[in-house]
Amino acid sequence: MQEGDFIEIDYVGRIKDTGEIFDLTDEKLAKEKGIYNEKIKYKPAKIIVGEKFVIEGLDEILKEMKVGEERTVTIPPEKGFGNRDPKLVKVISESELRKQKIVPVPGMILDFGNMKARIQSVNSGRVRVDFNNPLAGRDLEYKIKINRKIEDKEEKAKIIAEFFGGEELKTKIDENKVIVEEEKQIPEEIEKKIAELIKKYLLVEKVDFVKSL
Repeated sequence: MQEGDFIEIDYVGRIKDTGEIFDLTDEKLAKEKGIYNEKIKYKPAKIIVGEKFVIEGLDEILKEMKVGEERTVTIPPEKGFGNRDPKLVKVISESELRKQKIVPVPGMILDFGNMKARIQSVNSGRVRVDFNNPLAGRDLEYKIKINRKIEDKEEKAKIIAEFFGGEELKTKIDENKVIVEEEKQIPEEIEKKIAELIKKYLLVEKVDFVKSL
């Protein structure tokens, strides 16, 4: 495949040294392995090669593959979710968390807005939290298959809009522009990114964002 190709893929992602599955597109396999989550929609992923829709290591491998091909590959940390950074392990006062009605226990995930952290330990009023991605520092193994190359412009517009704005966004092509319908206002920076990629790959002059009726 080439950079800029729109493709549909299926994959299973595992932590290499444990075999633990952390991501997959196959609902049947998720149920077989006892990791099915009803909040997740299991379906093939639609991406643009080279546009960081997937981790760097997968992007590189996909450029070497062709439609219908299946591979099992190992992705090192530096091309996956990065190496662990000791500076991202912090100590927080337990009393500060309790003021927010949080009773800290090891393993708990804390949500700090645009960042999440896992509690490593609670000891003598001190809470040790890790802001590293849980997959940081891990070798990953992916079994990946390219199902098809996507050529339809309507589908391409939909892929871009949904990747950045979610499935509630609807798209349609009207002559030399793309109309993106949104149920509620999405952030301006997201609109700019959607418009940038739609113009780049669909070669239209204008992208309009309108509120859906």
